[in-house]
Formats: sequence, C-alpha cells, structure tokens
Amino acid sequence: MNQVTMRLFHTEWCPECMLVREKLGELALPYESVVVPDLRPFRKQVYEVSGQYYVPVLVDGETVLTETEDILAYLDEYPLDPKTETLQESQNQQLGR
Repeated sequence: MNQVTMRLFHTEWCPECMLVREKLGELALPYESVVVPDLRPFRKQVYEVSGQYYVPVLVDGETVLTETEDILAYLDEYPLDPKTETLQESQNQQLGR
C-alpha cells in the first residue's frame, strides 16, 4: 500500500491546480489534498509552507514547489511504484503510445 508523502495545497476552481491534480491521478500517486480559501490573505497554511499565497503548492518531504510547471516536471521525474508503472505501461500500450 502506498503511503501518502505529498500534500497538494489548492483551490477547487484553479485551472493550474486542476492540471496538477490530473497529473497526480494519471500517475496514481497518493497525496493529501488540502483545499485552501479562495482569498489569498486567508491562505495561512500555504504561506507557512511556501512563504507566499499562490496555489498550487506541492510539498513532498523537504521539497516545496510553487510553480505549476515546476510541479509537473517534478512529477514527470517522480519514481513510480513498480505496480503503478506496470499498470501505466499496460494502459499506454492499449492507447498505442
């Protein structure tokens, strides 16, 4: 069973946040979803972990990422669980990738 090590701070409506959530889903990576307030000044949790108020923010251990492109690149390089990797390879073959 995968242990949750990542936390994603996001809002429900944010398009960039949706991209990150979709990528986490594609990779079947477990993460803790932390939905934060819509108004930036009320995003105290975000500020505490990243020093700024914008989302998405991905926290993985000591790694804190605040830019969508950086988060997606990090996830592209993330080591996958062998079972997940096999499942993805199978799905990619079915899709002709």
